[in-house]
Amino acid sequence: MPKTPRPDLSTRPLTATCSRRIPATPRAVFAAWTDRFDLWFAQAGTVSMTPEAGRPWFFYNRDDWGRHPHYGRFLELVPERLVEMTWLTGNGEAIGTEGAETVLRIELEPDGDGTALRLTHSGFVSERSRDGHAENWPLALECLEAALRERE
Repeated sequence: MPKTPRPDLSTRPLTATCSRRIPATPRAVFAAWTDRFDLWFAQAGTVSMTPEAGRPWFFYNRDDWGRHPHYGRFLELVPERLVEMTWLTGNGEAIGTEGAETVLRIELEPDGDGTALRLTHSGFVSERSRDGHAENWPLALECLEAALRERE
């Protein structure tokens, strides 16, 4: 199978990272990022996603966060260990990723009865875009944790 093409981030070095321990199995966390975005991030009924490298995906985020389209492609998937995808957001204004195809990498490690999650979001075109995502990803991970806790 040919390798999935990756965006060139060489001229866009701005990166945001965050980590969180999620009290759920790596399997449940992996599924939340690949099969169940509507459980915690996406507005129900808007997700089009097949978790395979090279496949595109789409959704609108939760309406209570403001309606913004999210697009991308899966780059690499290792069940229960890694989700890597491109990430484009915005609504025609200078928000989200400002039209840039960024890369989101989610690394998962077993941690007792939970999962250590490390999120790296790379390729921002501006500090404003990076800083907005750096502020919002921890809040989103809180929603992920709460959604998975409810399902346990």
